[in-house]
Amino acid sequence: MSRAAVSVLVFGVYVVVMGVLLLTGPNALLGLVGYPTTDEVWIRVLGVVTLALGYYYIVAARNEVTSFFSASVFARPLVFIFFFTFVALGMAKPVLILFGVVDLLGAIWTGLALRSSKHRG
Repeated sequence: MSRAAVSVLVFGVYVVVMGVLLLTGPNALLGLVGYPTTDEVWIRVLGVVTLALGYYYIVAARNEVTSFFSASVFARPLVFIFFFTFVALGMAKPVLILFGVVDLLGAIWTGLALRSSKHRG
């Protein structure tokens, strides 16, 4: 497995874990980060979507889908940008930025791994 694939696999596992938490125990996660708990279904719907997204990352990593890796390098920083913007506009609590940082750092890791593999091969 390439270094880029490992970075995507690790990120996929993180996303799956977040999806499972949102699906099975959303209020524990919401409370942990200081957001109000909810009994509405939207948070579990987000968990299902997150779980599916994590699965895509894992499958792409296991199959060395480098076009997916490259696309994620450009898409994942957008999560950070939007989360930062939501906080800056007063729409969300600052803790949201931490989740965006995970996406940003994952994208940087994947991008560096892709660049390194192009220079070697």
